[in-house]
Amino acid sequence: MNFQKSEFFHQIVALLLSILVVHTVYVGLVRPNAEAVLAQERQLIAEQQASGNTAPIERSAWVVLKDYEQESCFILMLWVMAIMGLKAQGVLSQRKLMAGDLLHIEEGRRVLPEDARQLARPLEALQLPERNFLLPRALRSALNRYGAGSSIQDVSNVVRDICDTEADRLDSELSMVRYITWAIPSIGFIGTVRGIGAALGNAHEAVAGNIAAVTTNLGVAFNSTFVALLISILIMFLTHQITLMQERMVLAAQDYCDQNLIRHLQR
Repeated sequence: MNFQKSEFFHQIVALLLSILVVHTVYVGLVRPNAEAVLAQERQLIAEQQASGNTAPIERSAWVVLKDYEQESCFILMLWVMAIMGLKAQGVLSQRKLMAGDLLHIEEGRRVLPEDARQLARPLEALQLPERNFLLPRALRSALNRYGAGSSIQDVSNVVRDICDTEADRLDSELSMVRYITWAIPSIGFIGTVRGIGAALGNAHEAVAGNIAAVTTNLGVAFNSTFVALLISILIMFLTHQITLMQERMVLAAQDYCDQNLIRHLQR
């Protein structure tokens, strides 16, 4: 319960910091530069119309990023990366614990049911949060079941069940990450709808010969989708990586139990 509260607090703080950082960058850097670029473009267009010459105008990255949909996408990107960073830190901490010898069983030794309580003492002496990690919980449950007179097959089943439950729990905890990954391109599509709607609202100006408002709003539509899709590609890649890390950690815990405990049990 304390871990869940800590994780929820981390997510709230990460969201607030993401909003603060991204909005500060947009207010102080992105939008002023975008307005300067657009002013230069308007001046250049006016000069071209006066002289009768035409030349292509390069699109600036500041203009591509300037709208509110892009800002929202970057906020969500930083937020979900902070959440995945916490998940990755937890996985790395558990993998680090697996690198040590928690049971101290000598090679060739056969563990009897009466030895189970003594072997479990170092696991019970672990400090939080290590004591609640997957590997110590699986080893404690296996030793308790073996000490109660269960067969080796029952002990192996206990380890497998705990690992399967942990895999399901880790997968369910990524639901927020998956939701944000879905929300980012959706926000981009909202910008597309907003831009196209505004462009259609200025269609009468285009009929009169002034297409500046229409092209500006179409730029909003396509820029928001472009940025959102790029960000979603990155987030999907990171999501698959953190999922792979968690799956490998669960498999490594199960293999640790097999190699360092179950194969030493007296048959």
